[in-house]
Amino acid sequence: MSVTGVEAPAAGTAPAVLTPRLRLVLVLLLTTQFTLAVDFAILNVALPVIGRGLGFSLGHLQWIATSFALCAAGFTLFFGRVADLFGRRRLFLGGLAVLGAASLVGGLARNPEMLIAARVFQGLATAAVTPAGLSLLTTAFPEGPLRAKALGLNGALMSTGFTAGAVLGGLLTDLLSWRWAFFLNVPVALVVLLIAPAVIKESRPGERPRLDVPGAVSVTLGLLAIVFGLTQAGEQGWGSAAAVSSLAVGVVLLLVFYAVERKVPAPLVPVGVLGKRSVAWGNVAGLIAFLTETSLVFPLTLYLQNVLGLSPLAAGLSFGVLGAGTVVGGSTASKVIGRIGSKRTLIAGGLLQAVFTAALLGLGADPAWMWLMLVAGFAGGVGNMLVIVAFMVTATSGLADHEQGLATGLATMTQQVGITMGTPVMSAVVTAAMAGTGAAAMLGGLKVAIAVNAALVLLGVLTSALFLRGGRPSGRR
Repeated sequence: MSVTGVEAPAAGTAPAVLTPRLRLVLVLLLTTQFTLAVDFAILNVALPVIGRGLGFSLGHLQWIATSFALCAAGFTLFFGRVADLFGRRRLFLGGLAVLGAASLVGGLARNPEMLIAARVFQGLATAAVTPAGLSLLTTAFPEGPLRAKALGLNGALMSTGFTAGAVLGGLLTDLLSWRWAFFLNVPVALVVLLIAPAVIKESRPGERPRLDVPGAVSVTLGLLAIVFGLTQAGEQGWGSAAAVSSLAVGVVLLLVFYAVERKVPAPLVPVGVLGKRSVAWGNVAGLIAFLTETSLVFPLTLYLQNVLGLSPLAAGLSFGVLGAGTVVGGSTASKVIGRIGSKRTLIAGGLLQAVFTAALLGLGADPAWMWLMLVAGFAGGVGNMLVIVAFMVTATSGLADHEQGLATGLATMTQQVGITMGTPVMSAVVTAAMAGTGAAAMLGGLKVAIAVNAALVLLGVLTSALFLRGGRPSGRR
């Protein structure tokens, strides 16, 4: 079976360095993944401005973000399997074309309906491009140091993209217009669409099994219900009827999905793959990693703006230090994995993240405490990125090339559900823990949320230590 960019070397002959062709493949795929990560956060700062400009009511404003998140998380697993069955490059390029067109429509939107439609198609494009791009990445780079390095760069750029999106959204909104948050995607999509067909070869299985329609329908509707329930929990509280009913329906549909997968001849997600410890527990570690670090931005944003009194732009720029930590973590993760293996990297990175998240409990109401937030944010970002890269290596290892779209679809779904879950969880904790009003009460509620965040990180460390087998250092294969 052909793979991307170059033919995959035979086992035991993985290249030690990047060839020029592999380097170009890597640049194209990483550029795309970074752009998609920026999309998750770039509109957050601009939401009030968009609402006033297009006439969104306050109650409907959240749908600018929710419509995107629902589609991006809900359809990821489905498109990950479609990439395996019908061609990864085909889905990657098709998704990019949809992303460019939807972004152009969003930038030109003149009413709420037009903008929401654009966000829906942006979410669908993200659900297609992200797992297809990751599977192209993992099949282009065999298991070993190069794959770990490629995934490390991918993880660092994606995490940096979440931070860059918040900063860039503020800058574009203040200096130009929120519409440029959409227009920015158009030239990126065009450049990749022009170059990629000449560099990335198609990758598809020799035989095309029938698509598991019952499984696809049940898992997609189940994930949509779960994500919708989580967003409702963040807005209305965890006890609200909308949140509880949506989450319950989602759980039931996912149980139906599991039952379907055990019986159909060509399952969307083979139960045997889910039974692999590396896949199951690697994704648990990844879910916790994305949930904790991305959601930590929420209490820290409240701390910077509501306790210290910083402007939104200054608060966004402060997270650049956390972004620098993720870059350091992502660029060094492959070396760490090569020395101590993926399991020990998951544990070491998680402990580093937990320690420096807990250190944030020492924050005070005086701006002089900014140094603690910056130092802890940087070091915690390093630890979190070590976990994320080790999770991607773990969750995509030990599988055949024809299963890589499935593995990366699962990993991408884990990432996007974790990102979606995090803020509602932290928001509910802050709200429940606040005793009264004012900066002092706010700080008390934020510290409870930070403590919960650190405890969740430790839970991820514990599951990795107990349930994952010790992987060999990638540099010693």
